[in-house]
Amino acid sequence: MTAGVFNQVCYRTEQREENVALFNIKNKMLGHSFGCTKSGETIQVKLTNGEYDSWSRDECEESYSEPL
Repeated sequence: MTAGVFNQVCYRTEQREENVALFNIKNKMLGHSFGCTKSGETIQVKLTNGEYDSWSRDECEESYSEPL
């Protein structure tokens, strides 16, 4: 995802308390954002199986599935 989209996802996640649906283009997993690390350009994600992970902005994109 571009830096602009990353900033929008982080704003929605941290300021509006939204869980943004994301798709990891490397491992084909789906998850929802719950935090961001702007200095490392990563998004903390809760996966659909309940596990937690951290994805770099380069390996994910916004998905348009239903929120958790």
